Amino acid sequence: MLSELAFAVGVLFTSAIGFAQSLPPAPHRRVVTVSTTDARGNEPSITVNFNNANQVVAAFQPAAIAYSSDGGQTFALAELPSIEGWKGGGDVSVAFDNKGRVYLATLHFDKLGSASYWAHGAGKNGIFVRRSVDGGRTWDQNAAVVKAFQGNEPNLEFEDMPRVFADASSHSPYAGNVYVGWIEWQLDQSIILFTRSTDAGKTFTSPIRISTHAGLPRDDNGGLVGFVGTVGADGSIYASWNDGSTITFTESHDGGLTFAPSRAVVDVAPPYFGGAGGIPGVSRAMGFPQIAVDGREGKPGGTLYLVWSDYHNGDVDVFSVSSTDHGRTWSKPVRVNTDAIHNGIDQFFQWLAVDPITGDVYVQFYDRRDDPANRKTGFTLARSTDEGKTFMNYAWAESPFESQQPAFLGDYTWLTAYNHKVYGAWTEALPTAEPPANAEHRRGPGTAVRVGFADFSDTQ
Repeated sequence: MLSELAFAVGVLFTSAIGFAQSLPPAPHRRVVTVSTTDARGNEPSITVNFNNANQVVAAFQPAAIAYSSDGGQTFALAELPSIEGWKGGGDVSVAFDNKGRVYLATLHFDKLGSASYWAHGAGKNGIFVRRSVDGGRTWDQNAAVVKAFQGNEPNLEFEDMPRVFADASSHSPYAGNVYVGWIEWQLDQSIILFTRSTDAGKTFTSPIRISTHAGLPRDDNGGLVGFVGTVGADGSIYASWNDGSTITFTESHDGGLTFAPSRAVVDVAPPYFGGAGGIPGVSRAMGFPQIAVDGREGKPGGTLYLVWSDYHNGDVDVFSVSSTDHGRTWSKPVRVNTDAIHNGIDQFFQWLAVDPITGDVYVQFYDRRDDPANRKTGFTLARSTDEGKTFMNYAWAESPFESQQPAFLGDYTWLTAYNHKVYGAWTEALPTAEPPANAEHRRGPGTAVRVGFADFSDTQ
């Protein structure tokens, strides 16, 4: 049975007593909680159906689906069929295709390898894709295998951070294709792999390597991290990830059959913030890039955007660049957060989306500008209506959260936009010091997944 709990439960109309926000609120903002209290939720993803914008689907780990039939105002939890022989699943991502089918990619494993060296001593692990044809309410019983190891292979590797995306364009020659990219940790290197499905996610091709340069084999600065892909109106695929202290870019113009050699396009600071570069109250943070394209019809090869966060300014800031020539050249970085530079305040865990109807650019991120002590964490939505040249910042969360113990917020947030409406998903630390006794994960403070809605229709 589906859990038809109207997840307007947890709507965050919490009072912000004692907390004055310096930013204007996001227009028509609404924030709901979609995770449950019996398990720690984090690492969310969110997608909207371009054919029916009332359908919004959010995923979070441990693998769970929240779906909305009213444009993200309320959510219910779906019953997600298990994958026989595999544990729950994480590193989730979701995407709608051109026919309104929605796909969920998940990573499953029995154990990690050595600390930060996942391929060494790794066990059974694999990536799977599941599909829903009714807006996330129900899901196919069988999952498609992307790549999996049983744990006894002589060439056992460890797969990580899968990202599913689809060609939802109206006139693309590859409309309906489903794509997945991810990291493979090998004993002596890390590489980016890619696969595609041309049969609505039922089967996937043998993975191909799309990273020309390999990274180091540890899950740390020096490894490849953070694959993200996007599709233009003409079906072109663009992808990015971090390779050391650079952002790497590649593209495909044949539906993912082949890719151009990947190359570094932007110099950045290391993508992991830990140790001396850590963010107070957060166990770790990552600034790996996201890529998006202006996918408006009639604009083949539209403007490309990259966003990331790093500490070029000492504290962590969010930056954006753009390209109007298919990624051959990129603009100078623009600082997305609008607080004072060098103020010792961190903005981190950004995500990017471009509205396929308006071309407006949106970026979301955690934001501590309203706390001089750099501890209380709000959540901000930035918008650009001039192709990324300038950004207006809005308060999305209505009140901040703070964790006295290092909180694991996951490795990413997620954002999507359609026709002036914006949908974001992020993780917050709960105020209680410990999660409920029956929670699946008990280390550190509890966390919850929020989904935010904003509507810019009347702010033209």
